Amino acid sequence: MNSTHIKPKKTVEVTFRVRYAETDQMGIVHHASYIVWLEEGRSQWMRENGRSYAEFEANGLRLAVSELNIRYKQAACYDQHVTVRCHLDEIHSRQMQFGYEVIDPITGDIFTTGYSKHICLDIHNKVARIPTEWRAMWSQAAAST
Repeated sequence: MNSTHIKPKKTVEVTFRVRYAETDQMGIVHHASYIVWLEEGRSQWMRENGRSYAEFEANGLRLAVSELNIRYKQAACYDQHVTVRCHLDEIHSRQMQFGYEVIDPITGDIFTTGYSKHICLDIHNKVARIPTEWRAMWSQAAAST
């Protein structure tokens, strides 16, 4: 089980209200805020699918962002509700890829779509294998709907 492309994809959702600090002078969400939101979605996905990212780090491993892509489609604004949808696209022996949508939970309008790739590192920042049991757990969880 060195490489797994996952279909279907179990999606986890996190909904919250846009905070003032996340907006620019015009009350529109600043582009950097989306990165924090994607991280929240990813962290929630891990918590709901076996083990938290904190547990992963407690085992001496980290998932460093190696690639990030965000496509902005529509502006979100201060005090608006947003939902981050996150799913695991791929898991390999040393890396993972998550996919995202940030939507308006009322209308379903899409604010952004994107993905992030993560490489597994040990405590010395050397590339490491994602433990087999973690890969199996996350692959199985991701494929369930």
